[in-house]
Amino acid sequence: MSLPKPHPLAHTSLVVSAAIFAFPLLWMVLSSLKPSTQLVEDPYAFWPRQWQWSNYVEAVQAMPYLRYLRNTLLLAGGSVVGSVLSCSLVAYGFARVRWRGRNVLFGVLIATMLLPWHVTMIPRFLLLRELGLYNSLAALVVPTFLGDAFYIFLLRQFFLTIPEELSEAGRLDGLGEWGIFCRIIMPLSTPALATVALFQFIASWNDFSGPLLYLSDPDKFPLAYGLEQFVSSYSDQTHLLLAAATLFTLPIVILFFLTQRTFLRGIATTGLKG
Repeated sequence: MSLPKPHPLAHTSLVVSAAIFAFPLLWMVLSSLKPSTQLVEDPYAFWPRQWQWSNYVEAVQAMPYLRYLRNTLLLAGGSVVGSVLSCSLVAYGFARVRWRGRNVLFGVLIATMLLPWHVTMIPRFLLLRELGLYNSLAALVVPTFLGDAFYIFLLRQFFLTIPEELSEAGRLDGLGEWGIFCRIIMPLSTPALATVALFQFIASWNDFSGPLLYLSDPDKFPLAYGLEQFVSSYSDQTHLLLAAATLFTLPIVILFFLTQRTFLRGIATTGLKG
């Protein structure tokens, strides 16, 4: 049975919506290549009069960009590993292991999503300071190894779609719960795990409040916090600010386009598609 063809207006509306949302990004990229004089004389012009690629060189030289980038990659990489490992284990316990009080505790976990970050900010800061993690990237990475309610919910929804017969077959072959988790569930959950990894990578890449709260050493600043420091120091040089903003934004855009197929598969198979 063939699927019904989408209405032509649906494609048109999607293209128009995509163009509207992409326009500010395109304007930022083109403006980052304009001479500083054009940004002052005609800031709303779309095309550069002269392609000023040296703006990027000046922006990188004006701040320790490579150091910020290294710190950000360490922070994002560690956070991705922590979130995927911890959240997949907890989600497996809620989805595939039967134990008393499972549903009640899962409801309590979901209820924690109602708490804003500001409520737990001070207790978390005091705890990490007592553990000796203040002013280190570990203060931002270690909490990700303790799980996240949204990611646990997302993975649990995906694990529930995996047939129980596969786990039963693994038990007949002598596998325990750990073996079933590692050898059956995890290999089948690549789209959902990739979705969690992408969400956490973007969250860590864009995180400003965390570094502002836990870091005081400029050598440990990530890109988000370093960019804010750069804006404060070069507020009158718009061409450099736009170049720095483009350098900060483009990696995330490129990453999404490279992983969008896996990302959309993960969203479509976790029950979050609406």
